[in-house]
Amino acid sequence: MRRCSTGVSLLGRGFGTTVALGGVPALLAACGDDEEETPQSRAEPAVDTRPPADGEAIVGDVLDFALTSDEWEGAFGFVSMRLHEGVVDGESVWFVRTDASDETFARREKLVFAPRIASLSRDGLSGELVVVEDGPAVLSSRPGKDDYTPAWRVRRGRWSGTPRELSSLGDVRAAERAGDLELEDAGAVMNAAVVKWPGGQLAVDRKLRKYLEGGQLIETPDTRSGEVKFKLHECFPNARYIVTDHSIAPAAKMTRTAFAPRLHGRPRDAGATGRTNVFMNGVKGSGPMEAQPSVFDSDPGDPVWSPYWDHFTYQ
Repeated sequence: MRRCSTGVSLLGRGFGTTVALGGVPALLAACGDDEEETPQSRAEPAVDTRPPADGEAIVGDVLDFALTSDEWEGAFGFVSMRLHEGVVDGESVWFVRTDASDETFARREKLVFAPRIASLSRDGLSGELVVVEDGPAVLSSRPGKDDYTPAWRVRRGRWSGTPRELSSLGDVRAAERAGDLELEDAGAVMNAAVVKWPGGQLAVDRKLRKYLEGGQLIETPDTRSGEVKFKLHECFPNARYIVTDHSIAPAAKMTRTAFAPRLHGRPRDAGATGRTNVFMNGVKGSGPMEAQPSVFDSDPGDPVWSPYWDHFTYQ
């Protein structure tokens, strides 16, 4: 079975997003391992550069996390992330950011560098996101629209004339034509999943017993404080991640995530996707189907890392 999902890897060596084609960003760096230490010179004591045993965040918008919790039955932890406000055709949306294709942009914004998704800058493979000073970001789409994707070509807007409210890309283009707004291409594709939109949001799991039951949020997005709390899942070899989008409607419905139709098919053809291996049975564990955790084909931070994943299932 193949689909694409998007997610964000928060702990472990990388950060990722899975799509069905879906999205699963990786948010945390690898936990400590059990390898024996190499003897070091006494004159130059070894410095342990491994992440701590409880992981470390590799995305700057991570506010808090725990790998496990005794507050619920499910075999998952939690991660709280900063929400960013946007606007689509006059209506507010809220999104989280995890990865970017340009190294300088990723470093400045404290995101995971994912050069593999740069190919999504081609027409039809990503949306548009304009960051304007002193205002919400302006996006071209949102969940519920046929062209929605969590992958965005980023541009920056700077006022050269009288600032005014911008509520759509049409407003942005009109301000540019009038000479009031200067636009600069950031040269980056950014993975930024919309989690709350007009009339909808990612589902909140009120029971917190299973990976797929109820939804991927632990609490309703708090737009006043700008924070959202996700289930945090384990994936081998070295990551913890969240799930946000899927590229086919049945998978989005099953996981209670956003349907991102523009992720289907063409991002794979453009070489922008990774692979996640999902186990349908076998050893019991914290994986999506209550078997062992899934296995990614790379770690966040690797040159081939992508937050968008083709899913392969085994039983």
